[in-house]
Amino acid sequence: MLPSYLHCFKLFFSLVILATSLDLALGHNISQRSSTFPEPKWGREVIAEMTHNNSGQRISKFHFSHVRPSSTVYEQNIAAQNLVRRVMGENTARHFNLTVDNTLTKSEKDAFHLLKKGGNIVHIVGNSVTAAVSGFHYYLKHYLNGHISWDYDQLELPDTYPDVDIYIKFPERFRLFQNVCTQSYSYVWWNWARWEREIDRWALNGFNLVYAGTGVEAVWTKVYRELGLSQREIADYFSGPAFLAWNRMGNVRGWGGPLSVAWHSGQSLLQRRILSRMRELSITPILPAFSGIVPNAFQRLYPNAQLSKLSRWCNFEDKYCCPLLLDPSDELFSKVGTKFLQEVIAQFGTNHMYSADTFNENIPQHGDVEYLANVSRSIYQAMSDVDSNAIWVLQGWMFVNQVLYWTQDKVKAFLTAVPQGKLLVLDLAAEQIPSHDRLHSFYGQPYIWCMLHNFGGTLGMHGSLPKVNADVHQVRNTPDTMVGLGMVPEGIDPLHLCVITGRSSSKEHSRHYGRT
Repeated sequence: MLPSYLHCFKLFFSLVILATSLDLALGHNISQRSSTFPEPKWGREVIAEMTHNNSGQRISKFHFSHVRPSSTVYEQNIAAQNLVRRVMGENTARHFNLTVDNTLTKSEKDAFHLLKKGGNIVHIVGNSVTAAVSGFHYYLKHYLNGHISWDYDQLELPDTYPDVDIYIKFPERFRLFQNVCTQSYSYVWWNWARWEREIDRWALNGFNLVYAGTGVEAVWTKVYRELGLSQREIADYFSGPAFLAWNRMGNVRGWGGPLSVAWHSGQSLLQRRILSRMRELSITPILPAFSGIVPNAFQRLYPNAQLSKLSRWCNFEDKYCCPLLLDPSDELFSKVGTKFLQEVIAQFGTNHMYSADTFNENIPQHGDVEYLANVSRSIYQAMSDVDSNAIWVLQGWMFVNQVLYWTQDKVKAFLTAVPQGKLLVLDLAAEQIPSHDRLHSFYGQPYIWCMLHNFGGTLGMHGSLPKVNADVHQVRNTPDTMVGLGMVPEGIDPLHLCVITGRSSSKEHSRHYGRT
């Protein structure tokens, strides 16, 4: 994303980028540690218990058990072991026995148990594939001085493997990775080999909720053709591959396009492989849903439809700016929304998590709270009409980027028009400009605290470890509606992500974690 009126703060954002570890930022509850390392006081159960928000109001339970993959335990065991074989090789992988036991914890949160008492096999049990695999990675880092990063690995391991008996439970239900813009900044030209490595890194680092927008233009092409758009009108609307993130969010149209037939078919096939592997590893994909944004050709097809132009983004000229927004009160809204999601599910399946961002760096044309409520209500209704278990995942960036527009009454109207627990807000840039405090824990809707540590695909060696440690500890100990932590960089910085997701493999850190 490119901030609009916050352009002048872009340098400020980049200079305060954060660096921390999986143990501090994603933070486990650990039942056994070295006596020199104090037990952290995470002390909060959000999903499995009742709690209160900052206003003292009672908050209902949030249940997300239906978003877990539906594969059998046998299939999950094979998936976990296969990942270890991919990253370690067959000979080393034989020293690790990974199994999935859904009864390991009574809550919906992930947990794993590491056990080795003599012998040469480390037994790792997790309540999901991601939990088991992250348990393997934890042992590799903290007991074997191993290192698996986004680019390079250190897998020269000792001859003997230390004994261990440790149980770790993740404090939150979700660990989210990826910003919607990362699809264009970083992923756009990847082949399956690069995607396979990336997805393995997500699982190894415990991420269990990730955007999956690859190939969506092929779905839209089919839907648009059935609605009556010509092939030329569709081609004129889609931007080029590197700019699809902003086309999807209604910021630009046609820029760098058109897309070829080969691109559509290739991306569709790639998306199926991506989703298959994600589900195999119990990583929940967030699939696209209808946000109300449509091509300008809708004016020709539906001259009586209630359509309005979106605001101009980053001074793009008329030819490339200002797609149309379909009014939520128009019956066409439901028709398009349900038709699109039905086709998404038909082609890609579902795990009930859907993304839709109508006002991402687009200022609404109206300031009426009822209008805003109707927009969000209609977006969710189009989802739930197709999938009664649908959960809408919403980027909260608009509450930062257009803070002068999104006053508390407007935000409340927009968020509370969706049933509580059916809207999951991503509190983007929460390490610098948190919205959850100003917006009263998003008025009862669950949210994920997200660290947006770089913009525009830019990378850098800088960070603010003390701040993120303090902020994460504070929000975890505040009774509100947080259900996860997210890392949403726009550029994949291998060094930065390694610092975030795992401590270094120095002997000091190994002793710190009680290596025997």
